[in-house]
Amino acid sequence: MGAESEVSFSNDLDGTSVRVGIIRTRWNDKDVTRLVAGARTALSECKVLDANVFETEVPGSFELPYAAKLLALSGTVDAIICAGVLVKGDTMHFEYISDAVSKGIMNVGINTNVPIVFGVLTCLTDDQVKARSTGDSNHGYDWGKTAVEMALLKNQAMGVGMNKATGMGFGETQPVKDATDTDTPSTDEKKRVGF
Repeated sequence: MGAESEVSFSNDLDGTSVRVGIIRTRWNDKDVTRLVAGARTALSECKVLDANVFETEVPGSFELPYAAKLLALSGTVDAIICAGVLVKGDTMHFEYISDAVSKGIMNVGINTNVPIVFGVLTCLTDDQVKARSTGDSNHGYDWGKTAVEMALLKNQAMGVGMNKATGMGFGETQPVKDATDTDTPSTDEKKRVGF
C-alpha cells in the first residue's frame, strides 16, 4: 500500500510511544477524508494507539500552518500531519496558497522542533487528486509512516524515553567527562578553548 514513489519505509516502525496530531481541512472534504483514512491505516500498522492520535480540522489549507504551530507549541504531540487538497483553478490563487502553505508548514517544523508532514496535495486536476487519494496510491498512507519515522527520529535525537542520547544514527555519543573522572587530564594538560 502507499503511493507509487521512491520512498520506502522500514517494516519495524514501532510507534507505540508516539503521539500524532492530524490537522485536516474541510475544503475538498471527500478527498481529504480519504487521505486521512490512509494516514490512520499507516499509523495503526505502526502500532500508534488510537488514544495517541489527535485529529482536528480547519477551514482550508491556508489555515494549516497556524493550527500546526498551535498544536506543536502545546507539547502534546510528537509529529503532526497537515492534510489538505489544492486544485488549480483559473486564477493565481492556487500558486499563492500553495507557496504560502508549503513555506508556512516548513517554518513551523523548523521553529518548533516538531516534525510536520506536508500532507497537502497540490494538483492540476480533480483526476490527479483522485489518483493520489485512493486505493494503493493513497498518499495519506505514506504521510502516516513519515510521521512515525520522524517522531521516532526526533525522540531519539532528543533522548526522549532513553537513558542517553544515541546520536541520531550518526554513531554513539560519548559522555562528557567532568572533573571527578579519574582519567581526566590535569589542568596543566588541558588545552585552552575559547577566549
